[in-house]
Amino acid sequence: MRSVLSAAALVLSILLAAPAFAETATPVAAQSSSDLPAITVIQVSDRKMEDHVLAAGLIGPVEQVYVTPLIEGQQIETLDAEVGDSVSAGQVLATLSTATLTLQKSQMQANDASVKAAIAQAQAQLTNARNAAAEAQKTADRSAALLKQGATSTAANDQSQMAATSAAASVTVAEQALESAKAQQDLLAAQMANVDLQLSRTKVVSPVTGVVSARNAQIGAVATAAGQPMFVIIRDGALELRADVAEADIARIRVDQPATLSLASSATRITGHVRLVEPTVDTTTRLGRARISLDADPSVLAGMYAEADILVTSRDALAVPVTAVGSSGLETTVMAVKGGLVSRVPVTTGIRQDGWVEILTGLSKGDTIVAKAGAFVNDGDQINPIPSETN
Repeated sequence: MRSVLSAAALVLSILLAAPAFAETATPVAAQSSSDLPAITVIQVSDRKMEDHVLAAGLIGPVEQVYVTPLIEGQQIETLDAEVGDSVSAGQVLATLSTATLTLQKSQMQANDASVKAAIAQAQAQLTNARNAAAEAQKTADRSAALLKQGATSTAANDQSQMAATSAAASVTVAEQALESAKAQQDLLAAQMANVDLQLSRTKVVSPVTGVVSARNAQIGAVATAAGQPMFVIIRDGALELRADVAEADIARIRVDQPATLSLASSATRITGHVRLVEPTVDTTTRLGRARISLDADPSVLAGMYAEADILVTSRDALAVPVTAVGSSGLETTVMAVKGGLVSRVPVTTGIRQDGWVEILTGLSKGDTIVAKAGAFVNDGDQINPIPSETN
């Protein structure tokens, strides 16, 4: 009896367990049919790509103007500008002594009065000489007429003619004396004009608008154009970065390209643009130089060190992650996926930026590729593609 009950219990337990076996059998079969590696894939899409060139150098003035005295030998009496001052064109920066020049002008004014008196005297003498010459000529004419009539002697006529000639010569001498006096007056006037010009130049003025960056003049010193200039002015206060650029990158830089600068002394970023690309490369350092004009900023000073990020180009282009790009021999390749089948595709790349690479040839927009080229897949593998969450 006990054996019969045991057998019945065994049969009952088998019947109760049968549905559980049936439910677990189906997933096992499904797993075996999709036993393929799950690989993350991404679609090729357009992306804004920017090409940048990095450079660094020192900040300096775009143009420096040296201010030197236009007259020499005069003592500096006052200084009206200091380093850091903003000055305008024509503003007085310093004044020189006028004592010597004022004395010279006084002497010339006295000489001018003397010359004017000499001119008046010469004019009077010329008038007298002309009158005497006219009278002598009349006498000579009468004597010549009387000689023809036989009413006078030849000796008397010759004497009359000689007197007329002498009187005419006196007129010429008087005219030359007057011209000499007038020439002396003109010379004196030119000398006085020169003194006036020198007196005006005792005021040393700024030739341009800008900022004074250096002052070498000292009160009491004698002004001279030799040696250091009295003042150095940064025209319009304009500064530029003289950036050293690698030889491989200098050919890509063009005038007016935008740039962003970072100062070593500040976290502030400053904008500017390429003003000039120098046409030579240093034969020792193999570096070229680009000059980047800076937007006005009071925190930027000449002599500061700065790094520049120059935007060479910006365009919308097909792009893929850097991780999707590999190499096969001398070729650059990506793993394209179509229908779950992987194939190696040669591509030509361009700009690289922030983990993305521009694709110039080899792919089209919408193509699917393996997001990581080294993800244990080979050309011809069958995979289970998993779309990437970021594209």
